[in-house]
Amino acid sequence: MENSRETGSTNDGDASPRNANYYDIDDILVEGELVPVVFYKSANGVKVDPSAEKDSVEEGAKVELPFWLAQELYLRQAVSLSIPTCFNQNTRREIQADAACVDLKSRCPYFYEFGCKIAPLVGDRTIGKMLLSTFQMRYKEILTKAHTTAYAPASKSLAVLTKEETSLHEAARSSMAAFKKWRIGGPRFQRASVLGRKRKSTE
Repeated sequence: MENSRETGSTNDGDASPRNANYYDIDDILVEGELVPVVFYKSANGVKVDPSAEKDSVEEGAKVELPFWLAQELYLRQAVSLSIPTCFNQNTRREIQADAACVDLKSRCPYFYEFGCKIAPLVGDRTIGKMLLSTFQMRYKEILTKAHTTAYAPASKSLAVLTKEETSLHEAARSSMAAFKKWRIGGPRFQRASVLGRKRKSTE
């Protein structure tokens, strides 16, 4: 089947939401995340399993497909979607128990963005609430780690952060390092050049 990125408009001026992130490498990786689907009907010329002998999928077949393909088939009413395992009840229970320690990266490097993409398709409104509460619970810990490791190697605990959380951590870390550098080096304030000019007499 054709990649949805190949079927989009090739007009460079096309700024539609569908093509807004066409060349964004992170968005491409997000859409490569696997989604469980069930085929409503058989499909010929499709090979989702490299080890399969036939290039076809039987009606009722349960397989995992990249998000971009699963979304296209869903919009064509060819498959039904299920909630990916990274958003299942086990993950939610672990987050409720101790959100800061949950290894979200191993479950999905783009946990938040993928969740925002899949939620409206599977019709589960609780995913959005879960994403928000998860981020709120982990936010303070991310900033704390950023401030305490500004001049030290990243700790192993940072390995559990998602791509989005890592970007936030690095931004906070750089900000803190710049602030400390400002505090210990050079004058804090500089006299504006305009203040050094003599006022001309009007007489």
